[in-house]
Amino acid sequence: MADRARAVLITGTSSGIGKLTAEHFEARGWNVAATMRDPAKAEFKPSNRLRVFQLDVTKPDTIASAIGATIDTFGSIDALVNNAGYGLIGPFEAQTDEQMRRQFDTNVFGMMSVTRAVLPHMRKRGEGRIINVASMCGRMTLPLYTAYCATKWSVDGFSEALAFELNGQNIKV
Repeated sequence: MADRARAVLITGTSSGIGKLTAEHFEARGWNVAATMRDPAKAEFKPSNRLRVFQLDVTKPDTIASAIGATIDTFGSIDALVNNAGYGLIGPFEAQTDEQMRRQFDTNVFGMMSVTRAVLPHMRKRGEGRIINVASMCGRMTLPLYTAYCATKWSVDGFSEALAFELNGQNIKV
């Protein structure tokens, strides 16, 4: 690994934590696959170390495409940062089933789908790191954040269970 820079795939890099995480990794010499639903809105300037790829965590074809493009471009995925997500805020009884499903599809099932798609590559390589961005709302609740808190508790539970599952395989969660 000394002859090449490590590579990280980060979801949800169009703003906020994801954008700052991409900048952080690039500044430290990593190759960065900065992914987002609409790459035309990227505030990054692509470089040899940072490339922008389309990835919508709710669309399996974009997940496969972004993972393939990252591996083709950088040779591997050493780390995955599951950051894509958003907060559905408001009174629980005012939220529709569709809104709550979209919240879970993005914050939980999307994260699981990206992880499931990257794991075979990491297993084949015999190493990897997975970082799932949760929230303090994964440990405590807030009024009007009911669905969001439920998703972040799910992220925490998934992450802890996956860490146990991958224990001994040199893939850390």
